Amino acid sequence: MSDFRFENLEIWKEAIQIALLLFEIGDKMHDQKLWRFADQIHGVGMSISNNICESTGIIMINEQRQFLRYAKRESYEAANTIILLELKSLITSSMKAQLYNRLNILSGRIQAYANSLK
Repeated sequence: MSDFRFENLEIWKEAIQIALLLFEIGDKMHDQKLWRFADQIHGVGMSISNNICESTGIIMINEQRQFLRYAKRESYEAANTIILLELKSLITSSMKAQLYNRLNILSGRIQAYANSLK
């Protein structure tokens, strides 16, 4: 059985790993009855990898790039959300730094991949 094309993309694999960390945070927010934070962090965690995934199912290069732009924007949204969580003392500074760094690197890699499409 062959894989979907997105499963071989390093940016998708990294987005999934980041999503798992975000889900852990979201689950803790849910347990603390911080519903809005939980929903936001779960949603942004799924959106990055979902948009990368969707970009591979499109033939037109410009449409592929559009979904990759969405994924990049979602990585910025995730970074903003984790900054807010740290400021509210809902995550540690080390967790914020780890996620922030990974999201920053991922957003650059998403852009590089989009630029490489021909």
